[in-house]
Amino acid sequence: MLWRWLDQDVIAQGRLPLLCFLLGFIVGFVLIRISVRMIRAKVRWWPGNLRAGDTHIHHVVFGVILVLASGIGMIATAETSSRSTAALLAAAFGVGAALVLDEFALIFYLRDVYWEKQGRTSVDAVFVAIAVTGLLLLGFHPLWLLEINDFRADPSIAVRVVVVVFALVNLVLAAIVIAKGKIWTGLFGMFFLPLLVVGALRLSRPGAPWARWRYADRRRKLMIRAIVRERRYRRPVIRAKIFVQDLVAGKPDVDHVRHAAEAELARKVVPAPAAPHRHGHHREPAGKS
Repeated sequence: MLWRWLDQDVIAQGRLPLLCFLLGFIVGFVLIRISVRMIRAKVRWWPGNLRAGDTHIHHVVFGVILVLASGIGMIATAETSSRSTAALLAAAFGVGAALVLDEFALIFYLRDVYWEKQGRTSVDAVFVAIAVTGLLLLGFHPLWLLEINDFRADPSIAVRVVVVVFALVNLVLAAIVIAKGKIWTGLFGMFFLPLLVVGALRLSRPGAPWARWRYADRRRKLMIRAIVRERRYRRPVIRAKIFVQDLVAGKPDVDHVRHAAEAELARKVVPAPAAPHRHGHHREPAGKS
């Protein structure tokens, strides 16, 4: 069954490089996490951090070099490369991308937070990359309407208009869902439209931009509902997420997960600040000209 899927759904559909990218990405991420855990544990026989003088060379550097080299190779051989060459370059690109995203927090915060709480951002970035690549590998993509045979066989203006409108609706709904703070719903909804519709209709998360714009002043009750709902439904999700993050990044502990989840709820589940007043409605304080 696996071989049939590989032959019919992957190779025949031209997705072998995508599969090799995903495998390279997962292998690269697993190996680098094993390496850094061994270094942190100070295992004597394991090579330590690479340094140039007093400078610690982070593995994101090697990831950037590998991504650049393999990416150039894919572009240069796009018209002439064999299937095996394309697969090999894609796998190398996946390994490089894993090394880069494993230190995404370093890039985002511009400081070394690998073993700190902010370092979990890297794990989130890796999970997003794996999820999106997996969906693409399974044949899902935001413009799945193009897969319908009638659309492929009928390149008329009306059909093209329908496809363009569908794409725009997808993007608008995804923007609304993401503005409501539902990143994962917006991400997966790009591949499954009903998720976007549900996410766009449901209540916003209290700290999201949408809540800031829409739930202030006269709609304050909606903000209170959003906070109560967020605390109720997000608690088990946050606990599960922190446990998995700690399992990957180190320190998987039940008590730590419980306290960390409550701390994250207290930090994040707060009302969004009110939107700034427009200049036309701003009044100068008395006594000033």
